Amino acid sequence: MTRDLIIVGAGGFARETAAAVVALNDVSPTWRLRGFLDDDPAKAGRRYGPARVLGPLSTVDEWSRASVVVCVGNPRDHLSRARVVERLGLSADRYATIVHPAAQVGLGCLVGPGTVLLAQVVLTADVSIGAHVAVMPHAVFTHDDVVEDCVTVGAGVRLGGGVRIGQGAYLGAGALVRESVTVGAGALLGMGAVTLHDVPPHEVWAGNPARRLGATTLSAGAAGLPLRSAAR
Repeated sequence: MTRDLIIVGAGGFARETAAAVVALNDVSPTWRLRGFLDDDPAKAGRRYGPARVLGPLSTVDEWSRASVVVCVGNPRDHLSRARVVERLGLSADRYATIVHPAAQVGLGCLVGPGTVLLAQVVLTADVSIGAHVAVMPHAVFTHDDVVEDCVTVGAGVRLGGGVRIGQGAYLGAGALVRESVTVGAGALLGMGAVTLHDVPPHEVWAGNPARRLGATTLSAGAAGLPLRSAAR
């Protein structure tokens, strides 16, 4: 039985998610992708791949029977997904979880509502992924990793065992995180950062080995954190 789906956002990640939905339906029909919602008036009515932009985010209530997945965010505003989820104010059961058929989810792993795992993502064993997490292709999570809500994980990221990633953090493409390290809420790791030590909340780290470059420009309050009560 297929279900209606609305994707919030119409940027690159939203279109990648739409492609994952098509791949899922090729294996087993699951979703009827009704379209995208985006506040950019220049995108209104435009078609992106299998669907078009139906209107702004304020029209989400017109699709009350549809599941929703929020696909916004970039390194310049990596907490925007958290703000959009807060703005929509939907219950957890309204959110779809999209796992590309080429992703691997191992024994004991949990994936929260609104989360997207793209192709070739690997969760080995006993990994916990929160709500509204965006995971790009070829990321690998190993045993006992915990990824909290609204995290963005770039392509090719590798986490050692027992890593914890705080809510709203952003891990740039190819970042490596040593086992048992904690990356704080809202922190940002640069592309290829080799992270050997704990990263405090809302700091920017980069390099090999990764070092502090400064603080992020976005605060927890601006992001609408925490989200757990709304997301689960």
